[in-house]
Amino acid sequence: MSDYGVFGDEYYVNMNLSTEMELPQSRESVLHYFEQVRRRYPTMSNFYCREKDEFVLEEEKDGGSYRWVSTEPKRLNSGLVNPESYQDACDQHRAILELVPYELSISPLDCESLSVMLGFDFSCKGNHNEILHEAIGVAPGLEKFMNLPYGKMLSNEPAIQFSIDDDCRTQCRISFETRTTAFQVRSGEYTEEPLSVYLMVRRYDSLGADEDYASEFDRLAKLCNELVDQYLVDSVLRPLQTAIAIR
Repeated sequence: MSDYGVFGDEYYVNMNLSTEMELPQSRESVLHYFEQVRRRYPTMSNFYCREKDEFVLEEEKDGGSYRWVSTEPKRLNSGLVNPESYQDACDQHRAILELVPYELSISPLDCESLSVMLGFDFSCKGNHNEILHEAIGVAPGLEKFMNLPYGKMLSNEPAIQFSIDDDCRTQCRISFETRTTAFQVRSGEYTEEPLSVYLMVRRYDSLGADEDYASEFDRLAKLCNELVDQYLVDSVLRPLQTAIAIR
């Protein structure tokens, strides 16, 4: 794995397009769309219905890296797990967004939001909440609570969200997901679970008359790339690797 794969045990790049109106739900429309996707990526051959009106097409997962796409009544999703490069994932998502105006009749006017998300999973035993505290700390106003003689941290999932433009239509969210339970902390018996870091850049509202989904995705993907390179790697990902390694 090249690119961002060196910063976690697994990493993935997802694209989500949420619509104001429901997507076509007829058998013919759904199958035709997924057939067009499979023509572009012939190894995506596993098609199934996950829940009512949620359909998935994906590659085999046993190779460690795999592509997937799915549709929900008002959302379209595309993902690549452990891509060879960030660009490889972006190429897939852009190809999907070039298809959907024609195959699913998704007009630029119908956009509720379009997002790009990078996720990083770190497999580790121990109290995820304490590991995260060691890696990135807590807000200064809460630091004294870390010194309680009887206290054991049970939850530590900070999140920050900020705008990237003046009208707040383009936003970034950085969040964490720990999977340590109170029972594990009480018993001292920890299983190896993923501690996850997510960075998402999302654009809200309909696209303009001079915009299209593919070019807007390129803008968001570039922002995502810059935020990871300039901030997330040194401030979060590397400190987490270090905190896990020394345990």
